[in-house]
Amino acid sequence: MKTHASPPPALGLPELALIAITLIWGGTFLVVQHAMTVSGPLAFVAARFAVAASIGALICRGQLKQLSKAELFTGMAIGVSIFGGYALQTYGLMHITSSKSAFITAFYVPIVPLVQWLVFKQRPRPAVWAAVALAFAGLVLLTGTDGLSMAFGTGELITAVGAIAIALEIILISRVSPQLNILRVTIVQLATASLIAVLLMPVMGEAPPALSRTFILSVLALGCASALIQYVMNWAQKRISATKATLIYAGEPVWAGVIGRIAGERLPALAIMGAILIICAGILSEWRPKKARGAAEALQP
Repeated sequence: MKTHASPPPALGLPELALIAITLIWGGTFLVVQHAMTVSGPLAFVAARFAVAASIGALICRGQLKQLSKAELFTGMAIGVSIFGGYALQTYGLMHITSSKSAFITAFYVPIVPLVQWLVFKQRPRPAVWAAVALAFAGLVLLTGTDGLSMAFGTGELITAVGAIAIALEIILISRVSPQLNILRVTIVQLATASLIAVLLMPVMGEAPPALSRTFILSVLALGCASALIQYVMNWAQKRISATKATLIYAGEPVWAGVIGRIAGERLPALAIMGAILIICAGILSEWRPKKARGAAEALQP
């Protein structure tokens, strides 16, 4: 009698963990925007990731002695991309709403396959090109609602560039995390992002902020969230593909939009249509139709 192993569940622990952090991630946009009323973007990024790195270091202080060169350089590389993504996103939030920022950031979903093509020579499927076109159309609707002009504002443009850095971060995590210690790499990447922000503050002429209640609470909240988000991303992407992870991440701006609406933000109808197109593009970019021969094989005894 022939037995067949049960297929793995569609939503295992890694998938559920990523869904949970997308909800947390979605809520960070509004917190960051609020923090920008009392702090410069680089100071906030530096403090946020310094707290996150400190939390990780306290948790696994005994393991840091075993930090390898591969883990150090890998963490630094991911840290550079994290800094680029979060710093640009934070700058953008000084000019646009948290809901709009979240949906523009979601542009990274169809960008991931394109970055893989440019950097790692993995040619995208036709559906990816269609997804990129769809996402761009959504970006136009979302950012150019005043007459649909192609002149994106400063906040929109900066946020869109930050989405490319986030795409690179996701790809790097998926390529290196299976071979290395997740916690040590996470600490290095968080510390790297913080250090870069600190070093750039005098270059950009940004002064340290006053230690107000808003700044301290925002830094502590986002520091804890960042530590959890980065660790779970590294842990989960060690167990599932970048494709599946990216598809789950596409739900993050939906949570941000819901939270933004609860907080009183309202997007125009055209902007909502653009946001929906960007989410659909993310789903399309990861969609793979079943091959006819697969169905035929399933019917064989």
